[in-house]
Amino acid sequence: MLLPVLAFLVLSFAIAWPLTAFLVRAGHRVGALDSPGSPGHVKALRKVPNIGGVAIVAGSVGPLLAASLAALLAPDLVVRLVPAAEPFLPRFHDSAMTGLAIAVGAIVLHLVGLVDDRRALGAMAKFLPQLAVALGVALLGDVRLFSFLDGLFPGGEAASVALTVLWIVAIVNALNFTDNMDGLAGGLATIAALVMVAATVLGKQWFVASAFATVAGATLGFLAFNRPPARIFMGDGGSLPLGFLLATLVARTTFVDVEKPDYALGTAWYGTLMPLLVLAIPIYDLVAVTAVRLAQGRSPLVGGEEHFSHRLVRLGLSRPEAVGVILMLAAVLGISGIFLGSLAPWQATLVGVQAVLVLTTIATLEFAVHGRGRDGETPK
Repeated sequence: MLLPVLAFLVLSFAIAWPLTAFLVRAGHRVGALDSPGSPGHVKALRKVPNIGGVAIVAGSVGPLLAASLAALLAPDLVVRLVPAAEPFLPRFHDSAMTGLAIAVGAIVLHLVGLVDDRRALGAMAKFLPQLAVALGVALLGDVRLFSFLDGLFPGGEAASVALTVLWIVAIVNALNFTDNMDGLAGGLATIAALVMVAATVLGKQWFVASAFATVAGATLGFLAFNRPPARIFMGDGGSLPLGFLLATLVARTTFVDVEKPDYALGTAWYGTLMPLLVLAIPIYDLVAVTAVRLAQGRSPLVGGEEHFSHRLVRLGLSRPEAVGVILMLAAVLGISGIFLGSLAPWQATLVGVQAVLVLTTIATLEFAVHGRGRDGETPK
């Protein structure tokens, strides 16, 4: 089943890459260029199309939607095309409804983002759809964090749903916040998706692995034109659904299986913390920027240049160098988490200490430039 997973990655890239190339030209032709955003945003506009999210969604959601419908409506066709899938077909069928729910949610956020990229929406106008789709997939799509809480105590199911909604909304906004320099949000999403492909393949979670592969392929195709200097931006039409896809697919991943001693991802409870390592950099940036803006008496959703990427630039790095440093740190943290649940407690503790040291290093760098002049681009 590894080959079909890789085939989805290639297919998504083959969709996103030429479509992004087309959107670069089309964006200039129709004037769909970088926009100022909501009132109060500090932003230097560039004459670059900001409709790259169309290619990301087409490359990721398109194959996910097609695969889900095929598993539901034409399982015999799936077996003929991929004979190795036959033993897993019942599981694919069960996952197909979840795939449809995730695809619909991503499309909804994509449309919200496209509108915001053309005519800036208020904070609540963007937040409420995020809340709605997160609640929808949690209740109707079987996308749940900590589902073991359901029967653990009265109200356990409500707690599980609430934590899932909080997780999805947080990651959607965390990735949106990182879309402030060329190649940064797309690069972070690519690293996270590839790490999760490796983890889910090891865990033989083929449907989720294929879905993550579509995200990786689509973002790689987009990055071919978004690397510095960017010829196209993803816009909120890309960052919102991309964060949603990562958050929901992570919630569908099984990181620990205590009933299978030979489970590749392990049996230790702390394996469930792997997503915090994979997405540590966006989560850190979200928390740090929110804290700074609140301390300044500002809304966390009104953009500025308080991000880690901007502070690295103020330390003297070029923007491409700052993006490269952040992506390398994200890769270090993500890769270190793949086998977290299979490690002995002392080994897992070392991984945790490593993560804390990396994030402390980031915080130290941020403190070093506290109070210096501003620099950067496209703040969120």
